[in-house]
Amino acid sequence: MQLRHARSLLFLPASNARAIAKVRTLPCDMVILDLEDAVADDAKEMARAGAVEALAEGFGGRLSAVRINVEGTRWHGVEMIAVKASGADYVVLPKVEHPKQVKDVFSVCHKPVIAMIESARGVLAAPAIAAGEGCAGLFMGNNDLRKDLGIPPSAGRVGLSHAMQAVVLAARAAGIAVFDGVFNRLDDETGLEAECAEGHALGFDGKTLIHPSQVTVANQVFGPDAQAVADARRLVEAATGGAERFEGRMIETMHVEEAQALIARAEAVGE
Repeated sequence: MQLRHARSLLFLPASNARAIAKVRTLPCDMVILDLEDAVADDAKEMARAGAVEALAEGFGGRLSAVRINVEGTRWHGVEMIAVKASGADYVVLPKVEHPKQVKDVFSVCHKPVIAMIESARGVLAAPAIAAGEGCAGLFMGNNDLRKDLGIPPSAGRVGLSHAMQAVVLAARAAGIAVFDGVFNRLDDETGLEAECAEGHALGFDGKTLIHPSQVTVANQVFGPDAQAVADARRLVEAATGGAERFEGRMIETMHVEEAQALIARAEAVGE
């Protein structure tokens, strides 16, 4: 699976062996073993060892990543070395505000980096970060971004809309993947579905998640609709090149390429 095809990207503490075992039974597209916020300081070493062990066993074809701690923490260096030797597909770097942060991690880990955009500085630097060496994708870090912008926790996402669209634009200009931030309310499936739909409409490829119960909704919203895939197959089969009429509308090369991309996504996620 290509990174851009991922619909559901689930964070879980690398210190929680039970959660790691459970995730192998879930239909998420990416597993992100967290060494940062989800792990207490006195459990960092155990979490690092657990992540390496889990990655050696693998996740049944799912994409895998490790979120490391930021530069300047005492764990940053040893985590980069551990990730380099591990079976992770990607390394997730939090609190990115400059492309050099990504380049430095990439040069050590030798694995593509997903940069988390979690501050005003990060949003403004997103085009340079996305286009920089080693960057394979962007994650929205909306919780920290909300705090940095002074948006009340009780407010909706209106105040984040400009930042989210700016990050999508940066990713698309660089030709890389981009994913919406996490949804915090675990008992609000309706709210999760609405936020996934909003993120999909903004152009995000999928959604980062913090609980197994959120996977199904993210897969449904970001996954290709069966009817849309069927329509795409008919369009590709009917197209002969140039502008032409197809089922009551005009299509051209752009529409064929969109249809092909939708079919590729559907095949990647088994739909």
